[in-house]
Amino acid sequence: MPAARWSSAERSAFIRAQTVLRPVPHVPEILLHVADEAVPLWQRTEEELEALGLPPPYWAFAWAGGQALARYLLDHRDLVAGKRVLDLASGSGLVAVAAAMAGAAPVVAVDIDPFVEEAIALNAWANGAYAEVLVRDVLDQPAPRTARYDVILVGDLFYEQVTAGRALGFLERHAALGTAVLIGDPGRSYLPKQRLVKRHEYEVPVTRELEDLDIKRTAVWSLVPAE
Repeated sequence: MPAARWSSAERSAFIRAQTVLRPVPHVPEILLHVADEAVPLWQRTEEELEALGLPPPYWAFAWAGGQALARYLLDHRDLVAGKRVLDLASGSGLVAVAAAMAGAAPVVAVDIDPFVEEAIALNAWANGAYAEVLVRDVLDQPAPRTARYDVILVGDLFYEQVTAGRALGFLERHAALGTAVLIGDPGRSYLPKQRLVKRHEYEVPVTRELEDLDIKRTAVWSLVPAE
């Protein structure tokens, strides 16, 4: 059966079977269901799902950009407390969970992978938090007439040229309405640094099998709205 047609219970069972619940290295206040052995899960799901057009299991890892952004939110809660927040390309939901723990409401997490709905639900439940999950591609949607979100959060999305360009367009359309944009990124190839202001930098522990490093220098940036 195509994975996209798995029931919610089947996806939850798969996630539980392939991950362990443990503290996030750079944000130990948050528990996350992560792959115990990164490469075997990545290869297994990539082989199983590639033919179906589904993305690799980004939801099973605490990526550097998400860790940095989650840390920044918990250390600067006033940035999102009581505000409407969107976590774009949410993956595991780490950043969404951090925003909810920092007092944001509502928190909306959006991603294209059907598995994130269950992954984020499991991770939010483990931390006593809640985020609404939307499984859809929103990058080409026009901005609403008025700001729908006070803050948009983005962790580790600028790794591929076409996606990065679409994401920047989406963020710029919302920033033009007054929405603040915060980005966590370890310097991926297509990060639009010329449009960003660095807010803080961290040394973030990461999965060596995927990043080829044990520690990744990672920054939190804010988007400067276009004039």
